[in-house]
Amino acid sequence: MSEFDLFLYHQGTNYHAYEMLGAHFMEKDGKNGVRFAVWAPHAKSVSVVGDFNAWDTRTHTMERIGDGEIWVTFIEGLEEGEVYKYAIEPQWGGPHIMKADPYGFYAEKKPKTASRLYDLSKYQWNDAAWQERKKTHPSYSNPMLTYEVHLGSWRRTLEGGYLSYRELADQLIGYAKKMNYTHIEVMPLCEHPFDGSWGYQATGYYAVTSRYGEPDDFRYFVDTAHANGIAVIMDWVPGHFCKDEQGLRHFDGMTLYESDNEQRAENWEWGTTNFDYGRTEVQSFLISNAMFWFEEYHIDGLRIDAVANMLYLNYGRKDGEWQPNKYGDTGNLEAMDFIKKLNEAIFKFHPDALMIAEESTAWPLISKPVYMGGMGFNYKWNMGWMNDMLSYMSLDPIYRKWNQDKVTFSFMYAFSENFVLPLSHDEVVHGKCSLVSKMPGDYWQKFAGLRGFFGYWMAHPGKKLLFMGGEFAQFIEWNYDDSLDWHLVEEYPMHTKMLEYSRALNKFYKENRPFWEVDFDWNGFEWIDCNDSENSIITFVRKADNAADFLVVLCNFTPEVRHDYRIGVPKKGEYREVFNSDAEEFGGSGVKNEGALHTEDVPWHDREQSLVITVPPMATIYLRHKDTLPFVKRSTPEEETDVLVVKGVETKKEKEPKKPAAKVSDSAQKEATKAEQSPREAAEGKKAHEGKAAPSKAEAVKKSSAAPQKKPKGGEAKKSVKARPRKAETAKGATKTAKPPKKSSKKKAAAQ
Repeated sequence: MSEFDLFLYHQGTNYHAYEMLGAHFMEKDGKNGVRFAVWAPHAKSVSVVGDFNAWDTRTHTMERIGDGEIWVTFIEGLEEGEVYKYAIEPQWGGPHIMKADPYGFYAEKKPKTASRLYDLSKYQWNDAAWQERKKTHPSYSNPMLTYEVHLGSWRRTLEGGYLSYRELADQLIGYAKKMNYTHIEVMPLCEHPFDGSWGYQATGYYAVTSRYGEPDDFRYFVDTAHANGIAVIMDWVPGHFCKDEQGLRHFDGMTLYESDNEQRAENWEWGTTNFDYGRTEVQSFLISNAMFWFEEYHIDGLRIDAVANMLYLNYGRKDGEWQPNKYGDTGNLEAMDFIKKLNEAIFKFHPDALMIAEESTAWPLISKPVYMGGMGFNYKWNMGWMNDMLSYMSLDPIYRKWNQDKVTFSFMYAFSENFVLPLSHDEVVHGKCSLVSKMPGDYWQKFAGLRGFFGYWMAHPGKKLLFMGGEFAQFIEWNYDDSLDWHLVEEYPMHTKMLEYSRALNKFYKENRPFWEVDFDWNGFEWIDCNDSENSIITFVRKADNAADFLVVLCNFTPEVRHDYRIGVPKKGEYREVFNSDAEEFGGSGVKNEGALHTEDVPWHDREQSLVITVPPMATIYLRHKDTLPFVKRSTPEEETDVLVVKGVETKKEKEPKKPAAKVSDSAQKEATKAEQSPREAAEGKKAHEGKAAPSKAEAVKKSSAAPQKKPKGGEAKKSVKARPRKAETAKGATKTAKPPKKSSKKKAAAQ
């Protein structure tokens, strides 16, 4: 630990502070041991305690170095897995405060709270080829289809326990690859005491949670993902931390990581404590932590949680609970500077990193570089699109024609940021219902609505993110304490077909450049018609970097089948329907456009040629001009013939996930085997602490008085019919809402 390292740390520019602070195995004077270092400027004394010294605060005391704010000591003979804490004596005396190591690499399993010694130098990475590939495949112009996962509830063992990181590497990575996802985003994995926080209230920022294994096990997970061509994004929470006594709050008896100003420090909405971004040592702590995950765990990106909470002094606060900045407004000036500094530091060392902001307001230039006046992220979640579309999709189709602006408004700002379109965990909890349950109508219509919505989502400009369970239409809300309902895929054909639909749609997205190559400017998008609100239909074009490679997209948000529907198209010639969410194999009614579709010299939608097509009910279809076919990547025979197995259900699949090239040995995890009331506990003052709903196929269609298509400049009305409801209508004509199938009494959620 050099004076220069200390200088940078106190300046807020030591971006590898975890190499200086914390517990590190080393040799000193020819003896092996561990050097401990901790920042505790207000402490009267500090000692290291653990099972190795019976938690005696007098045995291994630490010494101040430098300006006296950092304490260090060296202890011989300690081995990996030993548990420890810092015993901090406050300035005013009194009992010692027992704190976990802020820079600790590993922690005990809950409910225990001590840090564990861990050597991060053992693991041999096997992803050099992946790291090189990232340099030549910028994310902006490549597919980015993210599967958001909570590792503790994606799937569980037969006994209801967690899968380990290594089991998840084999099962989850294989599943994600078969489903054609390009990225996995894991919800927060920093050590946290409370499962119900989902990881968003951390105590150990440098310790990957021990719930699922040890640090090298998570490295194996990332390594396996990279071996299978999947990037890993980690949800990261630099906005606030939990108040548990072993954590950062009042770390040395006084405010340290948090502000002296209670109104700034307290996060009353979440019951947590906000970081003090104006303190330079806190800047070093947080920026080093972000760097740590990139460099020690090879993650590919960070999704930064609750950026609005960082940027706004009045976020989630009532009048009188906040104070304006020196200019009299609501911006947190220190947080703004910190965010810019964070992003500049990460991109300096990792130019191909993903830094994704979950920012729910209209704060400008979130995803623009700092040198352009932006906040420096390279992506931002499009929360406005998400809220508008989920609100729209929850409406009965009868009322959608009066709410067309919810579908089209996002295009007013679609290219103001580098957007990710998130269908995240936050939208399927707390009474919001699952995605399929948000859809109106009967059982069949709910699935049709979700398929059509997914088709529109995939074609909309922006990268994509879907929370686990949405891909097979889980009916109940997400529960962090239980597995997804995989039995639905096994027992109910509509869920099986929904899973296959998601896989096919994901595959189509990956193989077609118009859907991802130009996501962030108008060159990749062109309206055909956004004004047919009477029929709740929109049509547009998505284009690749080579504008000759394009797809025509039509979305019908009603259960009406529309025959002889005319649309203007950008090019004369032959078109074919290449994807249809209403296909029978996906559980649809099978209304489709077969064979070649030839343009007519009939001006329509301000274009000189047009097509007449059949529009399937509650569906999205993609059309392609025959001349664009050479631009499309072709599937290999292997991709076409493999089989996907999900909990005993067979659909198409691929091979088993690749393992990292070299086998990496596990490091033994030592277990604490102390008596019920150990010296450590005495020192800490601890106390003993759904019948099946038969899915139906679409029936014959019947004529209805549907609103005719309006020709932009005169023209005849077009015929339309409505898909027959799946079940009897009520006296008032409104379809009854089908109840979701109940869970099987037999435990089906376990991993094979």
